[in-house]
Amino acid sequence: MTTQEQFEQIMAECRSLFAKKLHDYGAAWRIMRPSSVTDQIYIKANRIRSLETKGVSLVDEGIRPEFVAIVNYAIVGLIQLELGFADTADAMSAEDALKAYDKHAQESLALMLRKNHDYDEAWRSMRVSSYTDLILMKIFRTKQIESLDGGTLVSEGIDANYMDMMNYAVFGLIKLTFEDETE
Repeated sequence: MTTQEQFEQIMAECRSLFAKKLHDYGAAWRIMRPSSVTDQIYIKANRIRSLETKGVSLVDEGIRPEFVAIVNYAIVGLIQLELGFADTADAMSAEDALKAYDKHAQESLALMLRKNHDYDEAWRSMRVSSYTDLILMKIFRTKQIESLDGGTLVSEGIDANYMDMMNYAVFGLIKLTFEDETE
């Protein structure tokens, strides 16, 4: 499979879970401010790092579901940045939420393909644990940008960081799914 095919297969899995949660909970996440989304991604990435470091999980969920959650929360973050957060329960339909999901997934795929071309698939030589560290670094950068109310001098914005977090999580999922590399 090509990188694009692997990326699309992983994104289809993430989207499927997102759609199922939309069914169960609706778009309850619309109430989350972007900073809360960033913190939720932090929780997931920190748990991955903890599992990688300790090598043991006391909760019956491993690294893979946490990477899926990072992908989905990153897309939630992009949607929230685009639409703004809701002050009360939002009536966003599942159809509209999935359209927004697909839009941001496609934008992230396009970004990944451009970067992958320039970097010549260097990510394939990296360890899964490096993706975790890069996601954590992007989270801390995002928190700093949030503290600056988005006012950066030379850096990309929060949206670019969410896309990078998502793409690193997808790379981790590709390695865990297709290459069975668990470092």
